[in-house]
This record gives sequence, C-alpha cells and structure tokens, in this order.
Amino acid sequence: QVQLVQSGGGLVQAGDSLRLPCAASGLTFSAFTMGWFRQAPGKERTFVAGISASGGIAVYTDSVKGRFTISRDNAKTTVSLQMNSLKPEDTAVYYCAADKLTFAIERNYRNYDYWGQGTQVTVSS
Repeated sequence: QVQLVQSGGGLVQAGDSLRLPCAASGLTFSAFTMGWFRQAPGKERTFVAGISASGGIAVYTDSVKGRFTISRDNAKTTVSLQMNSLKPEDTAVYYCAADKLTFAIERNYRNYDYWGQGTQVTVSS
C-alpha cells in the first residue's frame, strides 16, 4: 500500500533551520505532484509548498517564500522541505502529501490523495 513516512521536526529557536524529509513507497512517485501542508492547533490545514511531478516547478505560500525550499528526488522517492529563518508563527504539525493529478499544483488539501503521518515543528521566540 502507499506509505508516506515523515521524519525530522522538533523544537528550535527563532532563526534556526530544519529539514523535513518524506519517504514515499507503494506508488509511482514520479507521477505524483507532492505538497507540504501545516496545521496549527485549532486551525485548518493550509498549503505551504508544492512541487510538480518532474520537480521542475515549485510554488509556495507567500509567508514562506524566500525561507522554505521544497525539493524531490524521484530516484530515491523522497520529497523534502528545507525551512530556514524559522519564526514562531511557523509552529505547526507539518504533513507531506501526494496528488495523482499533475496538471496543476493544488493548494487545497482536500485534493491530495495520500498523506504522511505528520511531524511537529515548534519554534520558540
């Protein structure tokens, strides 16, 4: 079956960096758009970044542009989110997700088919 297994995360201070890897199995990874979402307590899950199936196109929500970088390795079936200059408002549970439709990078979490288990990122001020 399809599995997206996340690692990384943790407690860091404002200004620090973290890398969140997500390893995929059970799917034709190179045929899926991949995304990262986050969910803060009491709030809806929101789009952070997405990358096209080939890796040639990446998009970001405005609040993370210039600080976060999404990347993928189709040979290793992994997608990662590099987070730099972290801020307290980045605190949330982060999820990687896979979307089998590849004509657009969807920002609505409801359009994604498979999800990682989530990992907590806490940024202290």
